[in-house]
Amino acid sequence: MAYTRKDVSTLTAAERRRFVAAMLEVKRRGEYDEFVRMHIQYYVADGDSGLRAAHMAPSFLPWHRQFLLELERALRRVDSGVSVPYWDWTRDRTPTSAPWTQDLLGGNGRRSDRQVTTGPFAYANGKWTITEGVTDGEYLTRDFGRPSNPIELPTRRELDSALADPVYDTAPWNSTSSKGFRNRLEGWGSGSGAASWRNHNRVHRWVGGAMLGGASVNDPVFWLHHAFVDLQWSRWQQRHRGARYLPARPPGPGDSQRGRIVARHEKMPPWGVTPDKLEDHSGIYRYA
Repeated sequence: MAYTRKDVSTLTAAERRRFVAAMLEVKRRGEYDEFVRMHIQYYVADGDSGLRAAHMAPSFLPWHRQFLLELERALRRVDSGVSVPYWDWTRDRTPTSAPWTQDLLGGNGRRSDRQVTTGPFAYANGKWTITEGVTDGEYLTRDFGRPSNPIELPTRRELDSALADPVYDTAPWNSTSSKGFRNRLEGWGSGSGAASWRNHNRVHRWVGGAMLGGASVNDPVFWLHHAFVDLQWSRWQQRHRGARYLPARPPGPGDSQRGRIVARHEKMPPWGVTPDKLEDHSGIYRYA
């Protein structure tokens, strides 16, 4: 039977405790760091060679859907009643709202070194040491709103602009695609400054600290953020009935994206699942 992913702001005190406890146990078992390593491995940019499965490509959404499912399975091996909640960053927009509470993810990093010192994932508690990353720091960091160069969370209007696009993705199928729901949601824009980061991308930059770059999984909010992004894919499908993942077929010979992106019926590494198999999640989970 399908389980439910809830808005993090609606979780009961008991649900918050169970989610945190399951996350800490997955970390204690050493499984969590495997997720960090995997995300670093598959964070392949436009300018890099080889297949782009996780970012700057059509498979951004199905890849992260499967990634979330794998984490959720690990959590549910610890506690079968736990699922990943989602953070609606168009509504819960302050540093003191959910999920930034003492009993959930803790708050912002301190000014001196951006170290998170509150909540269950604070380094001082001894249960959330960073062992996989792109820097040598052992503690979780955040820099809400980037005070040195302020940035705001995306608005409902900005998110709606992505949802309004009736086409899933368009050529050249990368970070420069100016049309298509996928890149409007993933958020690679043109120009410089805050305006060049939209929706999903801007949230990563608003949180800052560990949420910047391939090792962003080190911040547990990564999963709550991506659960909300995943929900947007579902909402887009409901709004545009019959719209499918694109491209349906791999790029042809001579196309610069040939061998660099995943078509609808091609397998995504590392799981070997195809995007079309992930377009419908109703048999696994639903959103409240």
